[in-house]
Amino acid sequence: MTVLVGAGRRGAPPNVKPTKRRVGRLGSRAAYAYVAPFFVVFAAFGLYPLLYTGWVSLHNVDLENLHRSQWIGLHNYVALWHNQFFWNALKNTITIGVISTVPQLCMALGLAQLLNYKMRGRTFFRVAMLMPYATSVVAGTLIFAELFGRDYGFINWILHFFGVHHINWTNGSRWESQTAIAAIVTWRWTGYNALIYLAGMQSIPTDQYEAAAIDGASRWQQFWFVTVPSLRPTILFTIVISTIGAMQMFAEPYLFAGDGTTNGGTDHQFQTLALFMYKQGWTNFHLGQAAATAWTMLFLILVLVGVNTTLARRRTGRT
Repeated sequence: MTVLVGAGRRGAPPNVKPTKRRVGRLGSRAAYAYVAPFFVVFAAFGLYPLLYTGWVSLHNVDLENLHRSQWIGLHNYVALWHNQFFWNALKNTITIGVISTVPQLCMALGLAQLLNYKMRGRTFFRVAMLMPYATSVVAGTLIFAELFGRDYGFINWILHFFGVHHINWTNGSRWESQTAIAAIVTWRWTGYNALIYLAGMQSIPTDQYEAAAIDGASRWQQFWFVTVPSLRPTILFTIVISTIGAMQMFAEPYLFAGDGTTNGGTDHQFQTLALFMYKQGWTNFHLGQAAATAWTMLFLILVLVGVNTTLARRRTGRT
């Protein structure tokens, strides 16, 4: 009798433990099944094109005859190093990125601070600020091209009252053309970044503002010493996203030129790296050069993002 009871006790736990293990295995398998489609899609449309582009960048490939490729190693990258149009496009990309990103993020931070206060019609203003981002980039750029028209543009009409003669924004000097393109980018992305900043501001505890007000801090001091330090991760995120967007800028300068080419003006004054890459691959049919340009852009993006992250971490460590 004792033996039978002991045997029953010894046999009961194994019936429970395998059940828990099976449930755990089924749960892990279900988790892998849920995340598997992402990795499959990423491998097919993200990883494979990236690796194939790297392979093409090491070959002499003509777009008209893709099946005939010749291994040339790093020759395409060396050719970019000696290509004056590549350096011109890189310089244009950096300058347009700077003069569009810095004012854009500063304006977005100011607008977010205003919308963070209790005011009438906050919902309307939030939706209105998001409208430029929701608008098609093609429609927005074509409208701005008309506004910056040389003879009948609204911008030149306004400047005429201040004694400024008609400016050729499209085929004028480098700074005039790049300023016009930067205005398009700023108009499109300021509201989007403002809403991101606003979401970050609303997550800041009100106790910090109350403590600062008790200490006699003004609204400007509260903004500078409470809001901005709390938004540093959000600000870093917008800087990184804006940097990536500036390096990939294509539609705005392409449509602003209005001539259907990727030259970026008569003197290449606003040709970006994306336009240069497109011209190499689909105008000059040098697919290897275009692939080398794409990988160079990827390397530059990684370097710039790394620099921004390092500077932000150092500043956070100091404070």
